[in-house]
Order: sequence, then C-alpha cells, then structure tokens
Amino acid sequence: MPSKITFLNSRSHQDLVSCVGWTTADEVYSCSEDHQILKWNLLTNETTLVVKLPEDIYPLDLHWLPKTVGGKKQNQAEIFVLTSSDGKFHLASKAGRIEKSVEAHKGAVLAGRWNFDGTALVTAGEDGQIKIWSKSGMLRSTLASQGSPVFSVAWGPNSDRIIYTSGRQLVIKPLQPNAKVTQWKAHDGFVMKIDWNSVNDLILSGGEDCKYKVWDSFGRLLFSSSPHDYPITSLAWAPDGEVFSVGSFNMLHLCDKTGWSYAVEKTNTLSIFHLAWSADGTQLAGACSNGHVIFAHVVDQHWQWKNFEITLTKRRSMQVQNVMNDAVDVLEFRDRVIKASFAHGHLVVATSLQCYVYKSNNWNTPLIFDLKEGTVSLILQAQKHFLLVDGAGLYVFSYEGQLISAPKFLGLRVDIINAQGVSLSNDTVAIRDKSDEKVILLFDALTGKPLGDGKPLTHKLEMLEIALDQCGPSAERKIAFIDKNRDLHLAFVRHLSQEEIRHVNILPHTCCVVDREFGRTPQILSFVGITVTLRQWDGSLVPSSVPHYPAMLHEYGASARWEDAVQLCRFANSPSLWACLAGMAMANRELNTAEIAYAAIGELPKVQNIKFIKEQPSKESHLARLLLFSGQIQEAEAVHLQAGLIYQAIQVNIDLFNWDRALELAVKHKTHVDTVLAYREKFLQKFGRKENNKRFMHYAEGVEVDWDKIQAKIEVELSKERERDANAKSSSALWR
Repeated sequence: MPSKITFLNSRSHQDLVSCVGWTTADEVYSCSEDHQILKWNLLTNETTLVVKLPEDIYPLDLHWLPKTVGGKKQNQAEIFVLTSSDGKFHLASKAGRIEKSVEAHKGAVLAGRWNFDGTALVTAGEDGQIKIWSKSGMLRSTLASQGSPVFSVAWGPNSDRIIYTSGRQLVIKPLQPNAKVTQWKAHDGFVMKIDWNSVNDLILSGGEDCKYKVWDSFGRLLFSSSPHDYPITSLAWAPDGEVFSVGSFNMLHLCDKTGWSYAVEKTNTLSIFHLAWSADGTQLAGACSNGHVIFAHVVDQHWQWKNFEITLTKRRSMQVQNVMNDAVDVLEFRDRVIKASFAHGHLVVATSLQCYVYKSNNWNTPLIFDLKEGTVSLILQAQKHFLLVDGAGLYVFSYEGQLISAPKFLGLRVDIINAQGVSLSNDTVAIRDKSDEKVILLFDALTGKPLGDGKPLTHKLEMLEIALDQCGPSAERKIAFIDKNRDLHLAFVRHLSQEEIRHVNILPHTCCVVDREFGRTPQILSFVGITVTLRQWDGSLVPSSVPHYPAMLHEYGASARWEDAVQLCRFANSPSLWACLAGMAMANRELNTAEIAYAAIGELPKVQNIKFIKEQPSKESHLARLLLFSGQIQEAEAVHLQAGLIYQAIQVNIDLFNWDRALELAVKHKTHVDTVLAYREKFLQKFGRKENNKRFMHYAEGVEVDWDKIQAKIEVELSKERERDANAKSSSALWR
C-alpha cells in the first residue's frame, strides 16, 4: 500500500483555484476565480487555456459526466457540469463551450454531482435547497430545503440516495417519496465536505472542527481523526475505495480506508479547496487557494509473498528483494503501474496499457499481453489462474496470458466490485450481487457460465464478505461468507438447493487461540504457510505465526496416512488438532481414526454413534448412518428407500422425531404403521402430553399397540437385512 506522495507544483492561475477534474488518466481541467479553465497534460507538462469565462461567472464546482456505465461507453461523456456563484450551473463541452446555463438556486450553487450512470444531476445551494435535474438540465424535483447552506452533496452507491450537509449534521435522503431519512450529528462545527464511495459503501466527512471522519451507510462512526490545526476544506475517495485523501491549510493526507494515515505532506499552497482522483486511482489533483494546481503520484506500495518483498519505487519501476539472500532485481515498465498482486509464485502487474506476469523463479522474462481497458481496478489470484476487473468487465486469465473466460450477468456493475464482493478459486468465480446483497452468483471459472442450473446462493441477510476455499476437488468446493450480523457461514457451491445449504458453526474444539493482543479491528492481509500478516488499527504491520502441525495433518489426510496423522496428534497433544483429525477422518469415512480422535477430545456421544455405525447389518444402513452423522437426513432416508429397507427409513425419522414423515412413509408403503404409533405414544407418555395431531389420532383408531409383536417384526426386518448383506458379499466373492 502507498506510503509516500510526490508533487508537481505549477502556478498558471492568477487567483484562487476552486475545482479540478480528470478527463483522462493524464489530463486535468482546472477552474479558477480568474475566470479561466485550463487543461493540464501530465505527459508533456503543458498547460493550455481552454476558455475564458465571462466575468460574472465565478466557478465553484466541476464534475465530468461518467464515461462508462456497466462497461459501456457513453456517447455524450465529453461534457461536464460547472456550478457558479451566480446561482446557475452550466453544461460545458470539453472544448469549453457552454452548451446550457440553468438558473438553479438563489445564491451560489455550492456543489453539483452526476450520479453513477450519468442520468441525473444533483445540485446543492447557498439557499439550503437540494435539487435533482435530468441529464439535459430539466428540473425533476426539489429533494430537500433547509435554512442553512448545503456545502457538499454526494450520491449513494446505487444512485437511489444522496447525502448532504446540514450545519453540523449529515443527512441521507432517499429519492423515493416518504422513504425514511437518516440524520445524525457528525461534527462539532459546520460539515464542509463529504464523499460517499460506491465500492466500499463508506462515507467520508470533514468539518470546521478540524477533524475528518469515516462512517458506514447507517451513520455509525468507524474512525475519527484527532483535531488538526485548520478546518478540513477538501477530501475525496480513491475510486477503488482502498484509500482517501484529505486537504487542509498547507496540508495533504493520504489515508487508508479505515482512517489511519499513510502519509502527511506539507504543501505550501495555502488551503486545498478541491481534490480529485484519476480513474485508475494512481494520481491525485488538488485545487489550491494560492493559484496552484498540485499533482500527486502514489508510490512506495509494497507486496510480499514468502521470502520476496516487492516495492513500487517509481511510477514505472519496481524493486524485488529476496530476503533470504538479499538479491535485488529491478523491474521496468513502459507505462505507469496501476494495480499489482503477488501470490502463488506469480506477480501480476497491470499498467495503463498492458499486463505483465512474472514467475518468482524468473524475474527477467515476463509474459506480456495488451489490455482492452486501461483502468484495472482489481486483481485476484488463484493457484492456476487470475482474475482482472476493469471498466469493461471481469476476465479470467491463465498465467500464460490466455483468456479463459469472462463471466457476465444482467446488471453487472464493474465499477463497484471490490475484493470483499468477489472471490476466485481454480474452478469457481463467486460474485456478490450488489443489486441484492443476499445473493451470491456462482460461475464456472473455465467457461464463465453459471454453475449447475444457474440458481444463485441466497441467504436471509445481506452478506458483507465472501471467500472460496482454495484446496480440494471442485465437487467439494465450499464458500464462506459473513453476513451483516457478523456471523460466519459455510456452504457447498455445487449443491445449492434450499435444503442442501448448510450453515456450519465452526466447532470450538477446532480453534487454535493465540494469546496475543493485536489492538482493535485488526485486518488479516495475508496467510501464507504458517505466517499470518496483520495490520493494526494504526496501520502498523504485525507478523504472527500459527503452529505448523495443522499443515502436516492436512498433508497426511490428503495422502490417507491416517496412522501418521494419529501419531502426530498424540505427539502435539493439541485438542484443536484432534478435532481437525476427527472431521477429516469422518469426511473420508475412516471410522477407526475418527473414533480415536473423538475420544481424545471427550466427545463420547459421537464415539458411541461411530460404534453404532460400525455395527450396522448392511452397507446401505452403514452409509445412511454416516450421512446422518453429517446431518444429511434426506440423503440417508433416500439410501434406505432405494435399497428397499422401508423399516430402516421409517426408523431414521422416528429417531429424529420427524413423526409426520415417519407416518407418511409407513402409510405409503403399508407397513409398520403400528410401530410409528407405538413410538409416538411412548414419546408423549414420557413428557406427560396427549395426542393432538389429527392424522395420528385417525390412524390410531382400531390399531392395537403390542410391543412384543412390534419387537418381533423389527427383529425380522434386521435379520432379513443381515441375510441380504451376507448374500451380497458371497456373490461378490464368487464373482471375483
């Protein structure tokens, strides 16, 4: 992550610069109270006069129409809105021609912002009003009206809400009539600037109390800075939501999304009134009150994997250091680096035009291929391939540079996809649906097509973060997700019927607790081998380690070396290790090992259950009881029914007190109705209750419960099952 900013200072305006905006990755427009609009070319370091505004227009805010919506370029993207102190906003072309001027407010129009798809414009005025306009400048509605000026306004991620300042308050106002308004006190002085990031859904505010703060979309405070020397006059999120910038008098901060500061720079530019990030998030422009336009380039980012550390030393070069032997390699690129990722022995670097793929054992000859879009916003890596997200879509590439697939779905918005909402494994791509965050869409990584019948994974609550597991066969691929209650759930991605999704609570026995203080809200950055790297709330990195025994245990389990696994657990004498072995052994139906492991952690009921499974008279009953042990009730019943073991299927439901299903099976197959009624009567007598189920009352009429006859019938059923299994084994032996 970045920890340093470099500056290019140039003074071409003769008065206060009020606003700036990026047209391309290397071109910036600036507006000043000297009535000039200038164009800055960062490649040639040239400054050009675009237009001289009329003397009565003092610009206050500038915002370019979004160039792409859902990966499609807009035809009319070369226009911007310019708000001014005369109560008007102006729609202007890239050439500086004023296409339309609209009387919008009484007093100055302090802010103007396009929504994310460019179909609507919001303006905020000195008169305290918030107005929504069409793309052509026609008034749609007056959303709010208050007695104090509205200094700043921003759209919510889905363009269905806005947030605006109201004195010391922040107000979130939905566009739907009569919808609930959220309002809270944000600062001890007037709130001067706000920004709402579409990717992470976090809100940034700065005020006269000299503080900047980070909020979630419910108005809950996540971070508050200590007071600075001067009021906060500007702030802006980077497009990917990973960092943000804050400007004040002679000061510029670069901060992590959690609030702590990467870098603080003294600018000697007086107050910074406006900040804007380039679309690729690598550059920052600022409008200053002394006539300067400042440009910052994010450098000194770091990536680590095993014994390698990589640093972005300049915009177009990286340094690779092998900490084992202090060997250093320098990687040079033709264009500036936008994004990079380092994992699974491969470094993937996206520049503004190309993608470079390096192997950790050879830094001299990268694989290079061209990119369709120059604004890569996310790189995810799996063992066999990696995923790129840019302004046009999602793409899965092999490490040889071959395009494997491009998952698509209706309503895809690549501009709001982040690392918490998408995950990649060797065979699966999982994407959280931003239009309905209770839904996870699952795709085959090799074809880009929806998995199975195309049905998504649906949860009862909104999901905050998702992750696919990276090991094992595709048939057993699992996904973990955290919902808004901060509960962790697991599900199989290729078995997603409503009955088959199982939310699994991790057994307490499997947890290995490290007694170490990491501060509040630590964040896991990487987990490679036995080393875990965490970032604390103040930004400091803390390496930690876990015991190496679990990795050895999983290696033994994968190669079916169960005796070695038991010896390892006995040597380590760790309850968490025994619990892991128990789960692995049951998953592989290795009952003897599972029995030893469960006994070691004191799970005696499970030990008895395993012994009961081993005593089953047939392989069908054996398999069914294994399925029951894992909670797969319907599968266990189906195994019995397919084998013609009707009584055993009925008994499974009796054991689980599924009385209605047990009676349904008995009536359907015309057998053991009296058995079900007998067990039901015994159950009710134990708890001192009377029968109130009309169906049981109906079938109980005229049926005499005789336990001796029932026990005899059961013994006959079990004898038949033993005989059937013995005959099957004999036939198999003869065939061999």
